[in-house]
Amino acid sequence: MSEDSKESNGKLSVCSKLCYAIGGAPYQITGCALGFFLQIYLLDVAQLDPFYASIILFVGRAWDAVTDPMVGFFISKTSWTRFGRLMPWIIFSTPFAVISYFLIWFVPDVSSGRMMWYLLFYCMFQTLVTCFHVPYSALTMFISREQSERDSATAYRMTVEVLGTVLGTAIQGQIVGKVDTPCIHSEEKAGINSSVAMEKVNTTHDTGSLTDTKNAYMIAAGVIGGIYVLCAVILSLGVREQRASKLESDEPVSFFQGLKLVMNHGAYIKLITGFLFTSLAFMLLEGNFALFCTYTLGFRNDFQNILLAIMLSATLTIPLWQWFLTRFGKKTAVYVGISSAIPFLILVVVIENNLVVTYLAAIAAGISVAAAFLLPWSMLPDVIDDFNLQHPDSRGHEAIFFSFYVFFTKFASGVSLGVSTLSLDFAGYQTRGCSQPEAVHTTLRVLVSAAPVALILLGLLLFKLYPIDEKKRRENKKALQELSREESNSSSESDSTELANIV
Repeated sequence: MSEDSKESNGKLSVCSKLCYAIGGAPYQITGCALGFFLQIYLLDVAQLDPFYASIILFVGRAWDAVTDPMVGFFISKTSWTRFGRLMPWIIFSTPFAVISYFLIWFVPDVSSGRMMWYLLFYCMFQTLVTCFHVPYSALTMFISREQSERDSATAYRMTVEVLGTVLGTAIQGQIVGKVDTPCIHSEEKAGINSSVAMEKVNTTHDTGSLTDTKNAYMIAAGVIGGIYVLCAVILSLGVREQRASKLESDEPVSFFQGLKLVMNHGAYIKLITGFLFTSLAFMLLEGNFALFCTYTLGFRNDFQNILLAIMLSATLTIPLWQWFLTRFGKKTAVYVGISSAIPFLILVVVIENNLVVTYLAAIAAGISVAAAFLLPWSMLPDVIDDFNLQHPDSRGHEAIFFSFYVFFTKFASGVSLGVSTLSLDFAGYQTRGCSQPEAVHTTLRVLVSAAPVALILLGLLLFKLYPIDEKKRRENKKALQELSREESNSSSESDSTELANIV
C-alpha cells in the first residue's frame, strides 16, 4: 500500500510523522537561545542600560503572551486555500520571522535608538513565531483522522522539541563561547569622567574582541535562522493538511461563558497557581544563570558548557519522570522532581568558584527542569476531566484551560526577566565590567538561589491544596468511561471544535 493511500485511510507514515515533528524545532531552538542569552547580550554586547534592557525583556514577553489569543482568533477566521487552512500561516511567516530574529542579534551603529530597535524586532519576532507555532499546534488535529496516529505524531513532536532545546543552547553557546567578550576594569572605569572619554575607551576595546563577539552572535543567529527555514520547508513539503468535512456546520463554543466556568473551577486555579510559582523560579534561574556564572562564579569561559549540561540533563531525564509519575503518581512526582533542585541551588551559592560543584548543580537543576517541563502538560488533562464530570453539559472549553496557562506563564516570564534586570540596575550593574560591585553579586545570588528556592517552596505548599490525587484521578477516569458509554449513540465531536480547542 502506498503512503498516499495509507494517509487517506488515516494512517501516517514514519516519514510524515518525522516531517511533522521537525516543525516543532524552530520554536524551541529560538526560545532557548533567547531565554539563556538575550539578557547578557543586551547588557554586555549591545551595551544597553539595565533599565532599558528590563523594558525590552518585559514588554517582549508580555507581548508574546498577548499574541497567542490574537493569532488564534485570526486563524479561526481564515478560509481554506489550496495549501490548506493552517499551512499558509506557517509558510508566509517563516521568512519574516527569520529576518526579525537575525536583527535581534545585530548591533546597529547608533546609540540613541538601540532600545527601540531591540524592542521593535523582539516584539516582531514574538508575533511572527506565534504565527508559526499556533497553527503548527493546531495542525495536529488535521494530519490524520485517527486519534492513535495523532498521539503517535505528538510523541515524535515532543521528542524533537526537547532535542531542539539542547540544539538551541549548544549552537548559541558554543559559537558565542569561542570568543572572549572584552570587559573594562573597574579602575579604568573610575578614571572615566565624561561620555567622550567613555566612548574613547569603548572604541579602543571595540576594535578587537567585542567586534568578534558581535559577529559570533550574528553567526549563531544565521545558523539558527537557517535551521528555522529548513524545518519549515520540511514541514510544508512532508505534511499534508486534511480538510475537515464538518468545519462550517458546528456551532462555536461560547468563550466568555466557558471562561467564567473555568476560572471558577478550584482544581484548575490551584494547579496553575502552583505551577506559576515553580515556573517563575526556573525562569529566574534561566534568565540570570549566564550572568551569575560569568561574574559571581567567575566562569566567564565555561558558562555555555554549564548551560548545555542543564539542557542535556533535562532531555535525558524526561523518560525517567514519565516512568516515575505513572509508577508513583503525579503529585508525588511534583514534590520529588521540583524540590530536588533546592539543595543544589543552595550549594552553588555557598560553595563558590568550584567548577565541579557548579556542574553537579547544573545537572541537578536539569533534572528538576525536566519535571517542571513535563508535569503541567500531564496534569492539565486530569483537571479537564474533573471539569467535564462536574459540568457534563458544558464541553469544548479545553482551549481556555491550555491557553490561559500559557498566557500566565509567558506573562510571568516577562515579569521575572524585567524585575531581575531592573534589580541589577538598582544594584549598580556595570555594563562590560570585568567585575561587578558586591551588591550585584548579592543580587545575582538572590535571583538564582534565594528567590527560586522561596518560589519553589511556595509553589509546593500550594500543591498541598490541589485536590486531584491518584485515587481521585482513577475515580474520574472510571466515571468518564461510564459517561462515554452512555453517550455512545450521540454525535461525535467535530474537527472544527477540535481546531477551536487547539487554537
